Amino acid sequence: MKIRVLLADDHAVLREGMRSLIELEQDLEVVGEAGDGEEAVRLGSELKPDVILMDIVMPRVSGRYIIGLLEAGACGYLLKNARGSEIIGAIRAVHSGESVLDPAVVHRLLRRASGPARGREDAQAKGLLSQRETSILKMVARGMNNEDIANELFLSVRTVKAHLTNIFNKFGCGCRTEAIIKGLREGYITLDDVPPKSDPDESLGVKPNDEARVRTI
Repeated sequence: MKIRVLLADDHAVLREGMRSLIELEQDLEVVGEAGDGEEAVRLGSELKPDVILMDIVMPRVSGRYIIGLLEAGACGYLLKNARGSEIIGAIRAVHSGESVLDPAVVHRLLRRASGPARGREDAQAKGLLSQRETSILKMVARGMNNEDIANELFLSVRTVKAHLTNIFNKFGCGCRTEAIIKGLREGYITLDDVPPKSDPDESLGVKPNDEARVRTI
């Protein structure tokens, strides 16, 4: 079945360009377009797309800045100058349960979520995740994809996906970003597990007053 995509952008020309790009792919289809945030919410509820590609700042209901969006459940971000192949790859990655994230952004996200952390001892006592699942979650937080994790642990990609599915089910979440936040708050991940690689704003090429250049997915 095709991956169903909803486009949300207040620029009609950009939406048309994105539709043309996406519909060149046999496994993707655009099921709707929204010109403002309110319409995006309505169409998302009505059409139930697999993936929403949304501008971060739109009229009527504005998107929040990157960290806030990720905490709210967005599975990644792209800059407006991303190439077409990057956008298509991101749609497929998010649909398969992966996240489109820079490790520096993950580190800032973890810092913000670190307040109510339970502590690793409490997590181990709770026993929600197995030792293998915990190892995989840490690798996800470091920005590793399924293939990299499989190579590191000498597993098949299918086995890694199965472990991730178990993690999502146990945490009651739908993507890697949510699992990372939950893992930190439950004590399975600490900031030491995700060393910062660069300043998040630098890696994004985004300043606080430059939000319109960012597209969430």
